Amino acid sequence: MVVQTSSPEIGAADADRQPPPAPEYNSWIGQDRSTDAAGIAMRREAAELVERVMKHYRDNTTHEAEDQWTEPVANYLDADRWQRETDAVHRSVPLPLAMSCELPGPGTYKALDVLGIPVLITRDRQGVVHAMINACRHRGAQLVEPGCGVSKRITCPYHSWSYDLAGELRGVYAEKTFGDVPREGRSLVRLPAGERAGIVFVSLDPAAEHDLDAWLGDLQPLLEGLRFADCHHYASRELLSPNWKVTLDGYLETYHFASLHPKTVFETNFSNMMAHDTWGPHQRLAAALRPIADVVDVPADQRDPGDLVGAIYWLFPGLAIAGTWRNKIAVSIVIPRSATESVTQQIILLREPAVTEEERQAADQFGEWFYEVVRDEDYATTYGVQRGLKALNGTDFVFGRNEPGLQHFHRTIHSLLDAASK
Repeated sequence: MVVQTSSPEIGAADADRQPPPAPEYNSWIGQDRSTDAAGIAMRREAAELVERVMKHYRDNTTHEAEDQWTEPVANYLDADRWQRETDAVHRSVPLPLAMSCELPGPGTYKALDVLGIPVLITRDRQGVVHAMINACRHRGAQLVEPGCGVSKRITCPYHSWSYDLAGELRGVYAEKTFGDVPREGRSLVRLPAGERAGIVFVSLDPAAEHDLDAWLGDLQPLLEGLRFADCHHYASRELLSPNWKVTLDGYLETYHFASLHPKTVFETNFSNMMAHDTWGPHQRLAAALRPIADVVDVPADQRDPGDLVGAIYWLFPGLAIAGTWRNKIAVSIVIPRSATESVTQQIILLREPAVTEEERQAADQFGEWFYEVVRDEDYATTYGVQRGLKALNGTDFVFGRNEPGLQHFHRTIHSLLDAASK
C-alpha cells in the first residue's frame, strides 16, 4: 500500500491546468455471466437503472427532491457540533474502513487512524477479519505503521511483545526476568468488526453490537452482486481534505460536473443528470455517461450498462465506490480529523490483476487521473469553501431539488444527532 498525503494548492482549480489523460474504464458488468441469484439480480437491476437514466437523457431532466434544503453554515463551523456529530455518527455506527481485498488472505492487515484512534484490521489464519486498537498492551506502543501489509505475527517494535492475527498475546520477550504475564488478560483491545459484500466494517465502540445485515438492508444483495470481494487491491493514497461534510458534499451531486470538471469528468459524464436511490442512510448516484446518447434507439438487451451509467455507491458515513460496473474501481474513504480537517483514502481496485507492463500502465493512469482530478479540481475548490465559512457564518447554504444526495446526507446526520440527544 502506497500512502502519500497531500493537500491542494491554495485557490480554486486552475482553468489553464493541463488535465491528466482520461483513463479507459472498460465495462465489467457487460461481460459478467454469473448465474447465482446475486449476479442475476444485479444485472436485472442495472438494466432497470439504465432505463431510468435514459429517460432523464430523453427528457433532459434529473432526479429531483420534493423541495430545496437549507443548512446553516454554522453547522460546518461549530467545534461542539463537530464533536457531537462524530460521537453520534463515527463513534456509534459501523464504519466502512476497508475493502476486503485490501486484506487478501490469512496473515494480512490494514492499519489506519480514525479520529485519533489507531485501528488495526487483520485477517487471521482461518480468514476471519478482526479489528483492534493498534497499541501494545505492555506500554501502548504503535504495533504497525499505517497501511496494508502481511505478517504471520504482530510484534511490538518497542519491547518485542508479540500477538497473533486475532490479537491474542503469544510472546513476552525475556518473560523470565519480566515476570509471568497472564495471556488471557493482555490481548489487544478488540473492536467489533464484520465483513459484508467485500467491505470491512469496524465500530470504534468496543462494546457495540451492530447488526450489519440490518445496517445495509436491501442494499446488501446489490453490493454482493458487484463482487467487490473478488477484486484485487492495486494501490492506495491519502489526501488531506477540509471539514468532512464540506468534503463529502462534493461527492453527492453531479450538478458541478460541467463547471468544475470541463476537461475531465464532463468529457465522459453529462452534468446534472442522474438517477438517485437510498437504502436507509446509504445511497447511490447513477450518472448519465456520454455514450448513452448513441443508444437511445438500441434495444435494451443490446446495451452494456457499464458503458452508459456511472453508478456510484455511497455508504454512510463516508465510503464512495465509483466505477462499480467497470473493470477499474475507485474507492474513497473520508475520515474526520478535526472540525476543519479530514483525510481521504483513495483505493484503486481491479477486476483482474495487472500482470503485464501495459496493464500496470493502464492501472497507473487510472489511479493518477482519479488522484489529480480530486486533488486539483474537487479539493482545491472545497478548500476554498472551507476558507469562506467564517465569513458566511450566520447564513445558510441551500441545496437544490437536483441535489437529493446532499439532502439525504444532512438529513441523516440531523436524525442521528436528534436520536443521540434524547
